[in-house]
Amino acid sequence: MSIQDKSRALMMRQYQQVKNRQQSMLMRAAQEIGLPEETSHYWNPIQGKIEPTTRMIYGSSNAAMS
Repeated sequence: MSIQDKSRALMMRQYQQVKNRQQSMLMRAAQEIGLPEETSHYWNPIQGKIEPTTRMIYGSSNAAMS
């Protein structure tokens, strides 16, 4: 794999992780307040880009589990 392919794969993996974390949190919140499950499938990036605040909230952190 070239460096471009590796960087693209890394960015796509991070994008999917942020999306999965956000949808998991939405599903839990929807279940707690009794909303239909379809509301947890909301995903609306603008032109395929994740908002910086969303990335900051749902992105990976430097904390580790032991």
